[in-house]
Amino acid sequence: MTKPPKFESAPKQQPDTFTAIKDTEAEVESSESIKAVAIYEVAKGVASLFAAVALWHWHTDISTWLSSVTRLWHYYFGQLLITQIDGLVGNVERASRHWTIAFWLIIGYASLRFIEAYGLWKDKTWAYWYSVLGYGVFVPIELYYLITKPFDWFKLAIFILNVVIVIVVYRNMKRKGLLG
Repeated sequence: MTKPPKFESAPKQQPDTFTAIKDTEAEVESSESIKAVAIYEVAKGVASLFAAVALWHWHTDISTWLSSVTRLWHYYFGQLLITQIDGLVGNVERASRHWTIAFWLIIGYASLRFIEAYGLWKDKTWAYWYSVLGYGVFVPIELYYLITKPFDWFKLAIFILNVVIVIVVYRNMKRKGLLG
């Protein structure tokens, strides 16, 4: 069998060298920062899957497991992030009462993190919007808790990280021409 002849389109006009270099630098910069956000999303998804697996395996004896983990935390880290650890322990104990619902919610959350990471890594427009809106919604809530609750370095770090992510995604959206 013979192959059909190829039709070639008209040659494209090449931009000047300065414009091409400038565009390439902007693409590299934006893709690297967005890839960093995507990696962060993957890390959150993996951590969520670990939590789901732990809940699946230890839901019948979660109190014993949590007390062991808490003792180890105190031994190695002392009072570091103890407020957050105690809050997490309380949440896990409540979740273990309805562990199947909690398990599937965690799996759903992890799935959303992986989908967002994929979209950002592949430079999909929907992922930019999902990311900037998803993080942007929590910024005012986190600011409210920073102002109204006792000061907490961990909450401040999360707030700053979310603001940085919103800025990074927003700037990349502007570079891609997604915003007017």
